[in-house]
Amino acid sequence: MTRPITAGVDGSRESLAALAWAAREAGRRGLPLRVVHAWRFEVREAFDLGDRDTQRQRVRESVDEAVRGLTARHPEQAVTCDLVEDDAAEALIAAAADAEALVLGSRGQGALVGFLVGSVGQQVIAEAARPVVLVRAGDEPAAEAAGREVVVGQHGTAEDSAEILRFAFETAAARGATVRAVRAWTLPPVFAYSPGSLRLLDEAGGLEPHERKGLAEALRPWRERFPHVPVVEHVEMGSAGQVLLATAGRAQLLVVGRRARRTAVGARIGSVAHGVLHHAACPVAVVPHA
Repeated sequence: MTRPITAGVDGSRESLAALAWAAREAGRRGLPLRVVHAWRFEVREAFDLGDRDTQRQRVRESVDEAVRGLTARHPEQAVTCDLVEDDAAEALIAAAADAEALVLGSRGQGALVGFLVGSVGQQVIAEAARPVVLVRAGDEPAAEAAGREVVVGQHGTAEDSAEILRFAFETAAARGATVRAVRAWTLPPVFAYSPGSLRLLDEAGGLEPHERKGLAEALRPWRERFPHVPVVEHVEMGSAGQVLLATAGRAQLLVVGRRARRTAVGARIGSVAHGVLHHAACPVAVVPHA
């Protein structure tokens, strides 16, 4: 099944930036573009908003206007548009399930601060089964040309990061960009050492070589699958969020993962994804993994 790139729109400036980003990405990957707008029928005594059909027609006209501008710039792009009468978060989570990626807009918090993620965005990112990309208002194609790297955070085993690396390599291949794979590490507490772990570290030659080996092993199958994608392996001591942000200053896209499993308090974004979403200057893709 061919999955579309799906953009959630609501008429705001940031959602129009997300729509433009999604169209460019769909064109690069040769995928269809799906536009989704969630709305609710409103009844307000103080205002005459019209009946359900009237309100739906107004929403349709607003979305059609945005799509017309898009198709004028991308006449070859296959586009479908769906109006969904449902809660915004629930509608977008459902739309993500059938998408290669769901693209959402986010208000920026200034030149030095990244995304302002509202409650809907947080719920969608935490619960979506597919990658979710956040794009700020004002994002321009020129920014993609200026940044030639797709930066991706790698952590754990090759199996842990397979979906994250797949998304990063596919994106870089479609853009002719370099993948910069970042693995951050910290000194473990003394109580975490065991005879088995110490033996592995000795065999690897120390902590940093051990981390470099882990990154190289995780990248090996993706290097083989995408031999034409240049790769930079970046291993650095520090917190994952800070290392990724420092590395992604000129990136086209920053790709991070989040655990897909639910906890007793529900689904969570995760501290690394949460940190980069609030401070990254470029679009951020959050990819769920096991």
